[in-house]
Amino acid sequence: MPSAATIARVQGLINSSKIFVASKTYCPYCQATLKTLFEEKKVDKKLATVLQLNQLEDGSDIQDALAEITGQKTVPNIFINGKHIGGNSDLQELNNSGDLDKLLASL
Repeated sequence: MPSAATIARVQGLINSSKIFVASKTYCPYCQATLKTLFEEKKVDKKLATVLQLNQLEDGSDIQDALAEITGQKTVPNIFINGKHIGGNSDLQELNNSGDLDKLLASL
């Protein structure tokens, strides 16, 4: 179980970032999410916080905190404007329906 301090820190990162993505460098779904956001949709990386959990000493604690906050245990774990989007399949569904463009327009 993650500490209250870790949960508060992760919640702070989510709230202070237009886009927050918890990712892992070796995860193909994470790579697809980052490609959609930054290559296809041309989101300015300065608006985003992307944490590569497998490269952080406390990455598993952060993933546990995200599971506590969202109920989602997997990566990528995506937030746009503080709203939990879900994982890559959720992001791609938003993209295919055109709703992702609406969300990104509000950045």
